[in-house]
Amino acid sequence: MSMEKRELTCIRCPMGCQITVTLEDGQVKDITGNTCPRGAEYAANEVTHPVRTVTSTAKVIGGELAVVPVKTKTDVPKEMMMEVMKAIAGIEAKAPVKIGDVLLEDAAGTGAAIVAARDVAAVQ
Repeated sequence: MSMEKRELTCIRCPMGCQITVTLEDGQVKDITGNTCPRGAEYAANEVTHPVRTVTSTAKVIGGELAVVPVKTKTDVPKEMMMEVMKAIAGIEAKAPVKIGDVLLEDAAGTGAAIVAARDVAAVQ
């Protein structure tokens, strides 16, 4: 039986709780230091299967701006972030682009859609 403790700073809210997670044989046994349930959920996920929201920019064709900020609609596994970035690099959105438009349905096989994070009008 192997015991391990991991120290984390929670990022779910501005409080930034210092959380300690105790693992036994790779399983979460105890979580301390969180002041809300979101902190416990974050810590458990972070030590067993970390995920992230990916943000970047994508090329816009015929727009008032050359690029549009984009993000994953849902979190993706941390280990897939670079593959998601490569998928975003291949996007060429045609203006006009509206905030929330899905520019890529499934980034790198993660199931996460890539969505526009602002409007970009077409060049008149």
